[in-house]
Amino acid sequence: MASIRKEILVEARPENVWAAVRDIGALHKRLVPGFVVDTRLEADARIVTFGNGMVVRELIVDLDDEARRLAWSARGGRLTHHNASVQVFAEGAGRTRLVWTADLLPNELAGDIRAMIEQAAAIMKPTLEGGTREG
Repeated sequence: MASIRKEILVEARPENVWAAVRDIGALHKRLVPGFVVDTRLEADARIVTFGNGMVVRELIVDLDDEARRLAWSARGGRLTHHNASVQVFAEGAGRTRLVWTADLLPNELAGDIRAMIEQAAAIMKPTLEGGTREG
């Protein structure tokens, strides 16, 4: 199983970063605008529409306010398995370390998924640093 780990240092308070991450229906507004263009909530999942037109149903596995950790799973298309999590850690005064981990099958898709995570991280960092307004 392929495993991808991405750490992002953010010049923002961890409670503000966590508030944006835990707002699971606002990916397209608070975390990765443009990369994700719409997010709709269902009972236990979110339907994510990416800027490239791809639509994915992500089952929300865990939303842990104490650990500041969100975990989700997605299946479909070429993926036979995908689970991911984002966890928020304090990193000194007013800084945050965000850790994004994804595990997936088949292994051959790791390059594509890594590229998507890199693209999302490049949007997420300045979005979080620019403010975590309610949206």
